[in-house]
Amino acid sequence: MWPRERAVARLTQLTLGLLLYGVSEAMMLAPGVGVDPWDVFHTGLSRITGVAVGTVLIVVGALVLLLWIPFRQRPGIGTVANVVLIGAVVDLILPAVPVPHALVLRWALFVSGVVLNAVATGMYIGAGLGPGPRDGLTTALAARGRSIRVVRTGIELSVLAVGWLLGGNVGIGTVVYAVAIGPLVHVTIPRFRLPVAKKA
Repeated sequence: MWPRERAVARLTQLTLGLLLYGVSEAMMLAPGVGVDPWDVFHTGLSRITGVAVGTVLIVVGALVLLLWIPFRQRPGIGTVANVVLIGAVVDLILPAVPVPHALVLRWALFVSGVVLNAVATGMYIGAGLGPGPRDGLTTALAARGRSIRVVRTGIELSVLAVGWLLGGNVGIGTVVYAVAIGPLVHVTIPRFRLPVAKKA
């Protein structure tokens, strides 16, 4: 592909990945069977402040960028888009997500959200335009010789513990996400990684 076509492909994959990530967040928040570890913290802040959870997600994402400094991780256009776009999609989609009454259907919605979340993560990271603020921590640590699966799972479990101490909404779905997301993104990130153009 010509350079312009490569840029379009990366921007398209990035945008689609971020949109799907926001949708997946709404799918996990709506059923009420627990939220992912980061959203334990986000929903706690939302209840305390009265600010919509997507807006809280944007603010927290911006603050997490400060944790990149010790790793000398540089943000890209994908990083900035991640901070803004995902939270905006959550605030837009969450009120429209139908919540089934049957517990098995609520779980089906949640599990589908977890799988979609992993696919969306692989897409926007694979676009190569910069990871999100939270995933930047994952890739920075993985670049030092650690497994993405181990690093991501460790981060999610750590955030879960802090969120629980802050009074966040913890449920069985929280544990499911924390355990499952590491192995899932270990598969999806390499699968969606776009090739880097070779230098002449």
